[in-house]
Amino acid sequence: MAEVSGFLNINKPLHMTSHDVVGKIRRAFKLKKVGHAGTLDPLATGVLVICIGSATRLSEYAMQTTKSYRARVYLGATTDTYDAEGEVLQRCDASHIQRTDVEKVLSPFLGDIQQMPPMYSAIKQGGRKLYDLARAGEMVEREMRPVRINALEIANWSPPEFTLDVTCSAGTYIRSLAFDIGEILGVGAHLSGLVRLASGAFNLEGAIDLDVLLNSDHWQANLVSPQAALAHWQRVQLTAAECDHILHGRTIPQTSSAGELVFAYAPQGQLVAILRADSGMWRPHKVFSE
Repeated sequence: MAEVSGFLNINKPLHMTSHDVVGKIRRAFKLKKVGHAGTLDPLATGVLVICIGSATRLSEYAMQTTKSYRARVYLGATTDTYDAEGEVLQRCDASHIQRTDVEKVLSPFLGDIQQMPPMYSAIKQGGRKLYDLARAGEMVEREMRPVRINALEIANWSPPEFTLDVTCSAGTYIRSLAFDIGEILGVGAHLSGLVRLASGAFNLEGAIDLDVLLNSDHWQANLVSPQAALAHWQRVQLTAAECDHILHGRTIPQTSSAGELVFAYAPQGQLVAILRADSGMWRPHKVFSE
């Protein structure tokens, strides 16, 4: 029996962790290999890309995509987690802050910037996740991380809250963005709500509610192929002979000027391997099928 493989576009429920979603799908459909391509906090809803079967080996590539979010930012209160689930550390009167004040401070966040991740995050330092250190009462120095923010736009103004539409690179912390905006305005802020609208080829309009998926008799009809999910990656089409070489770990001549990594497909259309450019040859980097 062929392995079930592909991606699922789930509309993650509120207050559920990404790991919870993975566990529910694994148990419901008795699957061995299930993962996700980019964590969503429990406070967040929206697009959560789930990887099934051999697609779990593609999660890092599905993660490296542009993301779109709709964020609610609350002015006048900072929390230890930078979101509404945390303990309030400080309150400040923000009634004087106008929409134009916020619009003026958004431009420095556009483009390639350095961002400080929140202490309550899954980033590892010294082999331990930051949120584990934070829960143990340990505060450590964190390193700034390069991210890119392509677009910021206020979608709704309802003080002390406003809604911000964000388009950004993978690895961007919207909680940190909310915190930093509050710092520049001098009144503090935290993230009070978040919806991921899109992650690469996946968008909220095409997402399926978790409960609907779990109660479906034909859940596999919702699987998205690697070809569709990773269409933004450069690809090469292999001949049958080239497939045989790659599947046996051999190199083949690099006949195109594609980037360092490419996705290689068999004549029948299935994903065979990820190839890495090496001195004019394509070398197998990850092999997926025979």
